[in-house]
Amino acid sequence: MTWLLLIAALMMGSVLPLQAGINAQLRSYVGNTAIAACISFIVGTIFLFASTVILRVPWPAFSSLGQAPWWAWTGGLLGAVFVFLAIVLADALGAAVMVGFIITGQMITSLILDHYGLVGYARQPINAPRIIGAVLLLAGVFLIRYKGGS
Repeated sequence: MTWLLLIAALMMGSVLPLQAGINAQLRSYVGNTAIAACISFIVGTIFLFASTVILRVPWPAFSSLGQAPWWAWTGGLLGAVFVFLAIVLADALGAAVMVGFIITGQMITSLILDHYGLVGYARQPINAPRIIGAVLLLAGVFLIRYKGGS
């Protein structure tokens, strides 16, 4: 089962540059980054709503929704900011550099979230191998960004 989850995570990563490129192309047709991001979210919302209806997923009681901490409601906002900036960055940086910096930012944030056990993650202390891994990711991004002397 762990291998299937790792393969699923790898597949999720492969979608990121594809999504950014598709949304950047959409922006060229609609003329605005915010409109392209909005359309992307509308299409995603329709898909998710249809999925819950088709799968007959029961909606939670409204009383349980109010028990969620304030930050639990920010996921959609963070997703919207991410999609908006990915549209901007896709053309400016190219897929490899954009994704490299995004992954490095994700890794650094993930190390902090794990170390302190924030937003529901189990505590996993930062140690030397984890720091070295993050530094190697950053080094890889700079190598990808480096254009050489040609």
